[in-house]
Amino acid sequence: MKIGYARVSTVDQNEARQMEALREEGVDRIYMDKKSGKDFNRPEYQKMIASLQKGDVLVVHSIDRLGRNYEEIITEWRKITKEIEADIIVQDMPLLNTSQNKDLTGTLIADIVLQLLSYVAQRERENIRQRQKEGIAIAKAQGKYKGRAKKEIGKKLFEDTKARWQNGEITKIQFAKIIGVSRGTLYRILGEEKDD
Repeated sequence: MKIGYARVSTVDQNEARQMEALREEGVDRIYMDKKSGKDFNRPEYQKMIASLQKGDVLVVHSIDRLGRNYEEIITEWRKITKEIEADIIVQDMPLLNTSQNKDLTGTLIADIVLQLLSYVAQRERENIRQRQKEGIAIAKAQGKYKGRAKKEIGKKLFEDTKARWQNGEITKIQFAKIIGVSRGTLYRILGEEKDD
């Protein structure tokens, strides 16, 4: 069976373009996530992996559909090709087509290209983060960046919950959940109170 996987992480990325390219490849089923590729909490990706069987062919538009850093891409590639024993077609990189060139030379070339492209995908992600940091620094210097708005927590709820925590009735994790913040935010709030 030929299975397609697509991921769009922003409104700018064109989902129709990926879907059309997969249809042209003749896939039987398409899985699509509309989330960031930062991690593998992608429900459709997980369903797709679970449905892959030995001899199936996975079609993706680009190698970065498998992950955003070198290790994730290599891990997923090996899982699909070695553990599941399915083939992969990367539409924008025909050299990585594992359904052809199954001889030693073809496998060697595909492995080298995969390693290189995985490295490039990771470097691009790091470059994006660096440009984002630089942009924030410039915006802060110009007084345009305010950061994320602080979460409003009801004073009574906070004080009541804090008293329960101090009396040992609840844990810090429960405290954070009750007031609706992360554990890190709770530590920051408690630290700021201590400083006052």
